[in-house]
Amino acid sequence: MTKTQHIPAGESRLQSGQFFGAIRHRLEHSGAVFSDLRHPVPRKLPMHSHELPFFGLLLSGFYGERYGRQQKQFPPMSLMFRPAGIPHQDEIAPGGLRFFHVELRPGWKARLAECSGKLDQGCEDTRGGPLFWLTMQLFRETFAVEQADPLCVEGLLAEVTALAARLPLEEKRDAPVWLARVLDKLHAERCARATLDDLSAAAGVHPVHLSRVFRRFQREGIGEYARRLRIRTACRYLFERELPLTEISLLTGFADQSHFTREFRRVAGLTPHAFRSQLLPAC
Repeated sequence: MTKTQHIPAGESRLQSGQFFGAIRHRLEHSGAVFSDLRHPVPRKLPMHSHELPFFGLLLSGFYGERYGRQQKQFPPMSLMFRPAGIPHQDEIAPGGLRFFHVELRPGWKARLAECSGKLDQGCEDTRGGPLFWLTMQLFRETFAVEQADPLCVEGLLAEVTALAARLPLEEKRDAPVWLARVLDKLHAERCARATLDDLSAAAGVHPVHLSRVFRRFQREGIGEYARRLRIRTACRYLFERELPLTEISLLTGFADQSHFTREFRRVAGLTPHAFRSQLLPAC
């Protein structure tokens, strides 16, 4: 449901989840607030700041910003990160726009501080770099699905915050020894829905570092990897004719059969029923 935010006159500091414009969807998950924000008409917004640091992914429309001493213009499919408390003024171009906003609760600031990282400098990605694509994945994992996967969302948040904080990633040709322990745990407990903290404890490294190194050597996010493991396990169960889909969905850690069907189709490209029909021999 679209909700228009009414900002009192003279107020310059916006609280979490509060924006000029209309919020079509809002979700709080994994220590972040996700908002699907629409501006239907052109206008210049008053100078303001935000209580929380945030990522803004411009999905459609054109957007201008006066930020400090800089004036910038952003085309569709641009991304910007802005620290908390920094005044800026925005201008909505004719035709309106749509934003995907990700606000970070203080827990993420504390996590990054453990790695000597700070979210105190703004940055942009207007050319489709890693920060843009990771935020696009966050959009898909929150608003493009009916049910968000906690490990996927948390792992992606760890990666985008690390990039925004400019945390260095040590260059290594070989995977660290602890990565094998993480993979073993994911395989052994593939249907138990491990958390990022569980895995970082097994590895003996910080969860933000874990998420970044995992993608570097496995070529995908930790949540995506875990989801594929569960779907692979479901494929084996589907060969057992007497096992109903409802039971398979529970055995593999999905909320219900509908959730299982959606995720199976996303990974395998067809429904569990179609998969079973194609691969089982005819009676």
